[in-house]
Amino acid sequence: MQDTTECLRMTVLDRVGDVASDTWDRMLGEGTEVSPFLEHAFLTSLEDADTLELKTGWIPRIPILLRGERVVAAVPAYIKLHSFGEFVFDHSWAHFAERNGVRYYPKLLVGVPFTPVSGRRFLTAPGEDRSQLVPALGQALCELSEAFECSSVHINFATADEVAYLEDAGYLVRHGIQYHWQREGAASFSDYLARFNSKRRNQLKRELRAPEEQGITLEVVRGEALGTHSKLAFDLYLSTVEKFVWGRQYLNQKVFELWVERMSHAMELVLARQGPDGEVVAGAINFSKGSRMYGRYWGCFKEFKHLHFNVCYYRGIQECVERQIDVFEPGAGGDHKLVRAFAPTKTFSAHWLVHPGLRQAIAEHLAHERAVIEDEQAVMKEAMGTKKDT
Repeated sequence: MQDTTECLRMTVLDRVGDVASDTWDRMLGEGTEVSPFLEHAFLTSLEDADTLELKTGWIPRIPILLRGERVVAAVPAYIKLHSFGEFVFDHSWAHFAERNGVRYYPKLLVGVPFTPVSGRRFLTAPGEDRSQLVPALGQALCELSEAFECSSVHINFATADEVAYLEDAGYLVRHGIQYHWQREGAASFSDYLARFNSKRRNQLKRELRAPEEQGITLEVVRGEALGTHSKLAFDLYLSTVEKFVWGRQYLNQKVFELWVERMSHAMELVLARQGPDGEVVAGAINFSKGSRMYGRYWGCFKEFKHLHFNVCYYRGIQECVERQIDVFEPGAGGDHKLVRAFAPTKTFSAHWLVHPGLRQAIAEHLAHERAVIEDEQAVMKEAMGTKKDT
């Protein structure tokens, strides 16, 4: 490996699209921590659909490190004018800062817009030493935050090793909880059901029978077959946004068109159809890469009991078993995932606060929060309803 601290220079680009797609994607690396959401096609679709710009409060500022003319590292970074669409919630931090006369916005965020999925956030070229480049980029982000007059830097849903590098560089560490399903060698859906005690297993079987009793069939659409489904995917997403008072529309139809065009290798639709005409009554948009599947958006046009569980969870689990995908991340939130064997899984983020008083107050808060999360994770595991030896 090269000494990555030598002969480096940094520049800041206005878009991920300013980096060649093959250059960007080569830096994604390999392994379980590489998600489809950092692919050039995914991020540039958000840019090209105008979801990331001044009027939406997401302003791309993409730091890249070069050695000579070769790009050796990059991060997807955004100047944020609010805290929406991040899912590592810091609204209370902003309120605390403002009550004490400290300006909180703008701030600098590293992450995937509107996507609460963990994975690598610091991209490095093959052969480069990440143990040197990640801290170097972390320091560069601190300097950029002050140059951009930002209050702070936030690296959301990063990997454990990235956060460890950043903690050594002076960042504060925050933990969270998501619910992830692990295949654990299951070769059939029956193997999955066998994890549960008899009471819970019977409950799940009742839920699994519901679609057939309601005259509903499920199908998965992927690859080239997605070509005519971009409007349907957007309508499913929009149905959930419009249904709930807390719903917030971050995406538009254009981005779904671009994802269908550019991300058909990773994107799929789970559709629930009813009646002789096969009317679509509900569906979910999933992505997958390597050994992981990700549930992203759910929507329904008609309400049916247990349909959400079947479309968003059970069908995804079935796909993982059949395709030997090891981990299924169905999205943020939802304690109801516990009783379906989605285990409480720790997530990591790292934070740099410019103001020393604000930094000290948040450091104390995070120390307490980490201890609470540790205790909650243990309690949640007990509530899963699986056999004690699984």
